[in-house]
Amino acid sequence: MADEQQYDYDVLVIGAGPGGYVAAIRAAQLGLKTACAESRETLGGTCLNVGCIPSKAMLHASELYDHAANGAMAKLGIKTTVELDLDTMHGQRRDAVKQLTGGIEFLFKKNKVTWLKGRAAFTGAHSVVVGGQTVTAKNIVIATGSSVTPLPGVTIDQKVVVDSTGALELPKVPEHMVVIGGGVIGLELGSVWRRLGAKVTCVEFLDQILPGFDGDIRKESNKIFKKQGIEFKLSTKVTGVAVNGDKATLTLEPAAGGEATTIEADCVLVSIGRRPNTDGLALDAAGLSANQRGQIEIDHDFRTAVDGIWAIGDVVPGPMLAHKAEDEGIAVAENIAGQHGIVNHDIIPSVVYTWPEVAGVGLTEEAAKERGEVKVGKFPMVANSRAKTNHEPDGLVKVIADAKTDRVLGVWCIASVAGTMIAQAAQAMEFGATSEDIAYTCHAHPTHSEAVKEAAMAVQGKPIHI
Repeated sequence: MADEQQYDYDVLVIGAGPGGYVAAIRAAQLGLKTACAESRETLGGTCLNVGCIPSKAMLHASELYDHAANGAMAKLGIKTTVELDLDTMHGQRRDAVKQLTGGIEFLFKKNKVTWLKGRAAFTGAHSVVVGGQTVTAKNIVIATGSSVTPLPGVTIDQKVVVDSTGALELPKVPEHMVVIGGGVIGLELGSVWRRLGAKVTCVEFLDQILPGFDGDIRKESNKIFKKQGIEFKLSTKVTGVAVNGDKATLTLEPAAGGEATTIEADCVLVSIGRRPNTDGLALDAAGLSANQRGQIEIDHDFRTAVDGIWAIGDVVPGPMLAHKAEDEGIAVAENIAGQHGIVNHDIIPSVVYTWPEVAGVGLTEEAAKERGEVKVGKFPMVANSRAKTNHEPDGLVKVIADAKTDRVLGVWCIASVAGTMIAQAAQAMEFGATSEDIAYTCHAHPTHSEAVKEAAMAVQGKPIHI
């Protein structure tokens, strides 16, 4: 192996998404000469450019519009005349993206991270070609993220049939949007356009929405979204999408088999999941290969099977979440620098940014029961003083604890600020908290987070407000 001085960089990160750009910045902070290869015109990956950030901008704006348009604000004594300006709504979304992606470029310059513009492909275990230039590095971190999983036989034209990127750019509100897939992305983007006036139908192959979430939470979420106006076709598969002009005809069948039916829509959102971005990396040139799911296998420290090559984020096994990738980015940089970077993959929260939000961390009740006896406490948000005052009665908090040790195994909640509330649960679980620990921790009043305390008290058999 060549001397370290012969490498162009100590660390080369491929991909500038939440995992990649964080890994590059942290490596540079640790004194390592660092570069990051990114083919987009802006940094931040899917999350900042066409995912987490722009979708939240549309979610927030559409929620405010809905509150004004559906009479919710009028009930608070705020009378309004409401008019949708979709162009301005899109504009504020694009502005948020521009500011945040520009912020990462500033951080690269501040931390002396070199941005290599172009797609990277391996030419060896320590070398890649980027934009026609060959670059070498002692350590290479693969952080190429993921892309939309296609639906076989369905062509995404980003006009009538769109993916999550196209669903952010619709020039007008659809009359009828059909969402294929009842997961996080489909529900978030479907709810945006439902609030802005579209009829929304969600088709899900499974018998409930939100795969992987706790059973009670899945059922309650379905009930809430149905009440809001989203129509669900569960245990149903899409077998074909035919586009004619500006309309689409979808052919549906029961998941278990049966008679086919059709529905028409002027917008179809395909959101059946995401797949790792490994195509084009020339992994074989580095002595690597992807598994059957297209992922790169790693050990506990994010090392691949080839010495000096590491991988993080959506391209490795585990949940495809930006915050998971960020934590892994910090950890992998610290491991490369000889420190001890660790991510507790058992405690990674998941959030659906609908209204209300849906969040969870740890085990579902179903998964926890497979491991042993559990005790469960629930608290409805309608009994929470802040939620009641804010006219936000929908939802609940659920705490799952080990029946013998009382250690908290999982927390699940539906509330307007569930994504913020779940951080307390994750932190408590990180330090091995029991439900009694949470129950006897003083919570500020009146806050939504008191519902977490109340659910923990219910586990203890000592509920106060129910």
